[in-house]
Amino acid sequence: MADINYIKQIEALIFASDQPITTQEIIKCLEQIHKTGVSKAEVNNAIEGIAEKYRSGDFVFELANIAEGYQFLTRTEYFDVVGELLKQRSSKKLSAAALETLAIIAYKQPATKVDIEQVRGVNCDYSVNKLLEKDLIEMSGKSEGPGRPILYSTSQFFLDYFGINSVIDLPKLKDIEPLAEENGEDSLPPPVDLSPETSDEPSDTNVDADENPVAEEEISDEE
Repeated sequence: MADINYIKQIEALIFASDQPITTQEIIKCLEQIHKTGVSKAEVNNAIEGIAEKYRSGDFVFELANIAEGYQFLTRTEYFDVVGELLKQRSSKKLSAAALETLAIIAYKQPATKVDIEQVRGVNCDYSVNKLLEKDLIEMSGKSEGPGRPILYSTSQFFLDYFGINSVIDLPKLKDIEPLAEENGEDSLPPPVDLSPETSDEPSDTNVDADENPVAEEEISDEE
């Protein structure tokens, strides 16, 4: 059984972290404070004790294992009311174009802009920039193809946001494609709709975002 002091300190670390904290991060913190080695087994035992504590009590949140780490999250039965608060506080929604772009990157990653545009049929500069701003995707290297275009992949925040450990946990294409065909859709729907309301973001066109006065106004408003 882990030392009771470890349990409280680990609980405090998880509570204070604004993103999933890994076992290794916890070990490093404890070793720095106690100036002694801390085993992974001790930490895992403590985490199991913390998880059991919040499973058995009358709490509105629980300890979740996501994105290869641990974080306190609201229980599923309170998603509706918390989701309403987040919706009211959200000043910007992702457009349908940005959601399509995110879905393509999620399932084809790493993907270049050319890969995305081949699926969508339009310029994707604006959508990619919006997804980068929201930290849902990141640059993950350069392709070996002509011109060495930048590759894009989903980010750690993407995993945190959707509450999954890896992109392997996304819905399988074989489950999604029949739905798209039934609805008469040519492209895959996004894994989860982040935009319950109509967005005021411009759709992608063949005009760069820098030349689009609406895009410039929205970006400057956010800054």
